[in-house]
Amino acid sequence: MYVIRLADGTLRVPQSLSSEDGRLIGNAYVELQPGDPDYEQWLGESLTEDEVAERRRRWAAENDELEREFLAFKAEQETPDA
Repeated sequence: MYVIRLADGTLRVPQSLSSEDGRLIGNAYVELQPGDPDYEQWLGESLTEDEVAERRRRWAAENDELEREFLAFKAEQETPDA
């Protein structure tokens, strides 16, 4: 998940919620406005919505080799030992 910077300057920061025993309950975004105490902390690593879309597009287009390696590994794991 990325920190997303909207056109109006609002940041959408990913946040996870977990139970007391550490199990993941859910993921969401919280919105920070300029002037919020944590705003500057997240601004430097934020991406615009267009930049996020471009990263996703590039990942989908360029991950063929990684996907092949993963599928080969998965098939190897699923094959029972003789």
